[in-house]
Parts: sequence; C-alpha cells; structure tokens
Amino acid sequence: MNTPLPITGLILAGGAGRRMGGADKGWLSWHGQPLIDQALHRLKGQVAEIAISANRNLDRYGQWGYPVLTDPQPGFQGPLLGLLAGLQAARQPWLLSLPVDSPALPEDIVARFWEAREQSELVVARSETHWQAVLCLCRSGLAPHLRHYLEGGGRRAQDWFRDLDYRALILPAENFRNCNRPEDLE
Repeated sequence: MNTPLPITGLILAGGAGRRMGGADKGWLSWHGQPLIDQALHRLKGQVAEIAISANRNLDRYGQWGYPVLTDPQPGFQGPLLGLLAGLQAARQPWLLSLPVDSPALPEDIVARFWEAREQSELVVARSETHWQAVLCLCRSGLAPHLRHYLEGGGRRAQDWFRDLDYRALILPAENFRNCNRPEDLE
C-alpha cells in the first residue's frame, strides 16, 4: 500500500490488566518486542493517523509522538470507552481499532478491513465462533451511537453494534491470540 488510507488507527491499550496482575499490557514483551510495538507495526504507513488509548504510563506511550487518549470516564470500564475516545478524536472519516494484546493479527489487517467495508458503516472481526468486537473498522461518525449505548449503561463490546449496518471480517482463530494471562506471553 503506497498511500495511507483515510483511517485513524487506534491502539486500545487502556485496560487494567487484571489477569496480568495489573500490568500495563502494552509494555509486556511477546517474541522479544513490547506489545505496543507490534500493534504500531500493523498500522504505520497504512493509515493517515495513529492514536493510542491508554489510562496510565501516558508519557511513555507518548514517546512516539502520537496522540494519547484517555477514557472519558474513570475506572477501567472497558474497551468501548477507549473506542469512544478514539472516535471523538479521529480526524479521518474511518477509525480502525486494534487491541494492544493481539499480536498475531495479520500484517495486512488494515487492507483486509478496508476491502471488507463495502457500503457498511462498520466492519467487525470475528472467528468462526466468536465476535472480536473491538477489533473493528468504523465510520468516525458512529461516536454519537456508541456514546448513547454507553450512557444507557451498555459495556458489552459484542452488543454495541447490533443495531448498525455492519459486516463481518472472518479471520482464522489463531489471529485472535490474546495476551491476557502471563502464560499467553510464552
């Protein structure tokens, strides 16, 4: 891909890391590299802008010069708040959200999402059996819809998009390797 696509790439790194003993997962190493580096590698040169959603180590995440966004509500209330912050800050018509703890995503994940979008306002990744709802490409204009869902008490990522015009991007289950527990890093 020669020209970056009109996409804001958002790396979701704002979780509490409870199953990792409270560690900030972006700085954990997988195959000799911090998870944040692996996520940045998937986006650099392919999207028009990059932002990082984080709720701690803000200066450390800011070392690359990308905007670092915090959740609009305190208390680690889930990845949808990071997604909302990204949608509200996006300067591009599309936003691609990547969880920092998913280092096995394909190198061409941006292109795959872009090709899958067709006339939809949202493309959500899924394996054959599970939705990966915060791994998605969506129109930036969906911020009011997501805000309304969150203000109504919604937090389940798998439910926020159910009443939208969305498409699925089917990926093999091995692409969804999540580093949620210490043994997942081995």
